[in-house]
Amino acid sequence: MSTSEIIARPVKSKADMNAFLALPSALFSDDPVWVPPLKMMLRDQLNPKKNPWFSHGEAQLFLAERNGAVLGRISAQVDRSHLEQHNDATGFFGFFDSVDEQSVADALFAAAGAWLKERGISRVRGPFSLNINEESGLLVDGFESAPRVAMTHALPYYQTLVEGAGFEKVRDLFAFLTPMDTALPYKHMKLLQRSIDRNPGLSFRHLDPKSYDADIRILVDLFNAAWAENWGFIPLTEADAKHMASEFKLILIPELVWFAFYEGEPAAMAVALPDLNEMIADLGGSLWPKGWMKLIWRVLTRRSWSSGTRVPLMGVAPRFKNKPLGSVLALMVMGAIRTESLKLNLPICEMSWVLEDNTQTRHSLETIGARVYKTYRVYEKSL
Repeated sequence: MSTSEIIARPVKSKADMNAFLALPSALFSDDPVWVPPLKMMLRDQLNPKKNPWFSHGEAQLFLAERNGAVLGRISAQVDRSHLEQHNDATGFFGFFDSVDEQSVADALFAAAGAWLKERGISRVRGPFSLNINEESGLLVDGFESAPRVAMTHALPYYQTLVEGAGFEKVRDLFAFLTPMDTALPYKHMKLLQRSIDRNPGLSFRHLDPKSYDADIRILVDLFNAAWAENWGFIPLTEADAKHMASEFKLILIPELVWFAFYEGEPAAMAVALPDLNEMIADLGGSLWPKGWMKLIWRVLTRRSWSSGTRVPLMGVAPRFKNKPLGSVLALMVMGAIRTESLKLNLPICEMSWVLEDNTQTRHSLETIGARVYKTYRVYEKSL
């Protein structure tokens, strides 16, 4: 498919994949806060033999070129889990990067849209890499700070290109920054402790490495139950969760993964990750030949951990929704993470992402001193 002298074509060869992975390095070369992602992780993410997402999804990558020079990239994907959940003939786009030229963006979106239409899709939404449970949204505010682990980054003109291609906002996603030293439950521990004392059936613990698979199962079940009514929700499969956990196993700290139980049944959970992006910022996206040693040394010595953590997963069982005990459960698992974060000298936590219309969660975060510091936008377009 071509637009003027711009050609958008599918990624087919190893050389094409190398070009797909290399493009952001050229586009973001002058951006002081951009963190080159590890190409090894991206290759695995896009490899059907290594990523369980492909058991319920299908994707095609595209490159935009002029006279052989790569100017842009995009993915188009169909997630059968989404279609089964929502029955809305909606497909996704992701991995969008382009030079500041509308014709390049138009060619990419046309190619992605044509591929989706061939598969019975009538509406495209994104960006998602590869679905809403992974990197989501286009950064539209907060360009001055580096992205945290498993969060996206963009150049300011991307918004103009996406909207110029006919896409309209469907939702904003907020990233909150929270100081761990002043956040609740630090200031209200006595009140929370009183609530706990009134409920002897409550218990708390962190992830047990000896019961890793069982604890992953608890995480999946709580996440799927807690967020089932959220806009765009797609159930997280156990295979997907294990894959995510294996990707971040090097930095996964049991004391930063907490569970709450009520009368022996799982009631709440929260997961915090040290910021991998801070550890790899100077590696240029490669662990070869010396990147491995640098990363392992930083993990073992806990150097380059100054910026803090990100909480990508948390949730409270639906039976406690809109009840005082539900708030106690959420605050206690986050309070445990706060305590352990301070022990590890991780003073700041990003809680992301939160839907703009999730007023209850937003209010709870604002109550503990969190502030919105980045906004990611999800777009949609009829095909």
